Amino acid sequence: MGIDDITGKAKEFLESDQVKGMLESEQAEDISDKVLDAVADAADKVTGGKFSDQIEDVKSNIDGAIGTDRP
Repeated sequence: MGIDDITGKAKEFLESDQVKGMLESEQAEDISDKVLDAVADAADKVTGGKFSDQIEDVKSNIDGAIGTDRP
């Protein structure tokens, strides 16, 4: 099995209804919120708050793609 086969299988898996359903679940929302908050806080601390707005924008974009809080 070559890399193209593996990539194709991974893409099929990620596009499956089962995976999409998991990513749109309340549990995924809760987990993603905790992870995103922790990563954003760490990034803000490392940068001394200089990029707070940009960090918040990225966090919001990612959060909108996972879980139930979608635009």
